[in-house]
Amino acid sequence: MNDKLQAFERLLTIMDELREKCPWDRKQTFDSLRDNTLEEAYELAGAILSKDYNDMKKELGDLLLHVVFYSKIASEEQRFTIADVMNGLCDKLVYRHPHVFGDVSVNGAGEVVENWEQLKLKEKDGNKTVLSGVPKALPALIKANRIQEKVRAVGFDWEERTQVWDKVEEEYRELRKEVSDNNREKTEQEFGDLLFSVVNAARLYGVDPESALERTNQKFMKRFGYLEERTIKAGRNLKDMTLDEMNKIWEEAKQFD
Repeated sequence: MNDKLQAFERLLTIMDELREKCPWDRKQTFDSLRDNTLEEAYELAGAILSKDYNDMKKELGDLLLHVVFYSKIASEEQRFTIADVMNGLCDKLVYRHPHVFGDVSVNGAGEVVENWEQLKLKEKDGNKTVLSGVPKALPALIKANRIQEKVRAVGFDWEERTQVWDKVEEEYRELRKEVSDNNREKTEQEFGDLLFSVVNAARLYGVDPESALERTNQKFMKRFGYLEERTIKAGRNLKDMTLDEMNKIWEEAKQFD
């Protein structure tokens, strides 16, 4: 424990030094750091997805720096301190885990999530409605998943997960109709409905849709990179190739997945 405290104290001391002596660190504000924080969060997500634990350690450090940085700025403005941040977190964790720190009994992780959402609604400064805790700035795919997780916690969900496929098929049929009718506005709406239902299906089957889509993105990029490399080595241009020619190389690329 002592080495952990020493490491954290060292970080806080370095942060104090940077704010005092570094021109760049001294000029930073909440707003100027915000985009960098989002970037660091996505870089951590990428490291987790690729199971690059060395990179994960580095990105966790970068995110921790931002937590300390924001807290330092806030303390200078006499708004709150890093101690307030940590104590607030500790209090919240204890309050939202009555099955650990109290006498509440739970049967599995599902009940833990349900209790968590119910307790958030009861907190003095907590969310006033079930969906008020969903950040507006979340990317749409992640937001859809969070919305569905939150309403599930209060019982708004399919009785059997297999029922979701009827909804997916229903939304698909409605989309095909609007596409056939060439109704652009409703086509966009139905695409949204179909995507939302597919995200719902992923959640019900224990798949994180953001991670699943990113893995497919990476797989596609790797295969297309192989296609480009092979084409360049052959002295050809992709624009001059037929789709059949490209598909033949694409099939070769699959062996390296």
